[in-house]
Amino acid sequence: MGCSISRKEGSQGSRIGLRAATVMALALSLAPMLAAGQDPDMRWSQDPATGCRFVAPASLGAAPTYWSGTCQSGKASGIGMLRTRVGANAGYAFYGELRDGIPVIGAVDLEGGFRVGRFVAGDIGTRDTEWQERHDGFEAALRAARAVSAHYAGQKNTASARHYSAVAKKLETQLEGD
Repeated sequence: MGCSISRKEGSQGSRIGLRAATVMALALSLAPMLAAGQDPDMRWSQDPATGCRFVAPASLGAAPTYWSGTCQSGKASGIGMLRTRVGANAGYAFYGELRDGIPVIGAVDLEGGFRVGRFVAGDIGTRDTEWQERHDGFEAALRAARAVSAHYAGQKNTASARHYSAVAKKLETQLEGD
């Protein structure tokens, strides 16, 4: 099915038709992003070590952020962790699921506890979440922490494997409290 635009010189209808066509073209160009839950104003970041691209939850801050997980077609995908670093110091971390570089669900580990839930309006846990969404967020975060721990164990980095195993236990405790 095609779309054609006809225009008669000097008619009010042609101006309205042209405006409608412009709005329709803009809507069609944004449709794939909106359908995927993407905001065209999202700020993309890049892992300084691997070049993998992603959108970091706002609560992680503006520090350099690293992705531990799969990178498909240049974008972070699947279960993993986004970790900020300030110099040699580890900062906040997001544990959860990303799809085409966009966080889906998980938990951000902050100094005062976890923000958990779906990625909405540029961050995790930005709204009052129902029990099921909180549970699903902690489940995704738990899977991610376990995967990161296994990754470091496979690299024979026992200190990091132990650390992320402890994070997984902390997340598991959150689930048991549900």
